[in-house]
Amino acid sequence: MAHPIPTGFHTITPHLVVKGASEAIAFYKRAFGAKELGRMPFPGPDGQVKIGHAELRIGDSRLFLADEFPGQGATGPVGGPSPVTIHLYVTDANAAFEQAVAAGATVTMPLADMFWGDRYGKLVDPFGHHWSIAAHLEDLTPEQMQERMAAAFGGSPCGPE
Repeated sequence: MAHPIPTGFHTITPHLVVKGASEAIAFYKRAFGAKELGRMPFPGPDGQVKIGHAELRIGDSRLFLADEFPGQGATGPVGGPSPVTIHLYVTDANAAFEQAVAAGATVTMPLADMFWGDRYGKLVDPFGHHWSIAAHLEDLTPEQMQERMAAAFGGSPCGPE
């Protein structure tokens, strides 16, 4: 009997639509060490072969990916980056961040040690998708995080008024 969640999957699996799926797969391999688990080519409306579905593994998680098919309502970020951020936990945030930047990601927030106990930074990939990269450095209670946030932002998460 099939399991409701297939073996090797977690409850949530991001499914990205990109303009240039083959290039995106190559980028995710370079930037995040992704392993390609498979791809399904489909003929596009313009006669070119497009990727209708691809599956990658980054760490212990899976990522689905497809080319744009505008006639079916499947388009990547339009007019700018996606409003969604994919969060990637790694063992070495510095090395992972440097690898992603070397592969072509653009830094939107440099790595820093954050009040919640992570070393954390943000990037946008060449296809318009946001990524955050973090390594968990220490376990904190909600009270400790609140104290650190107040100290970091002058009592307000938006900073001094």
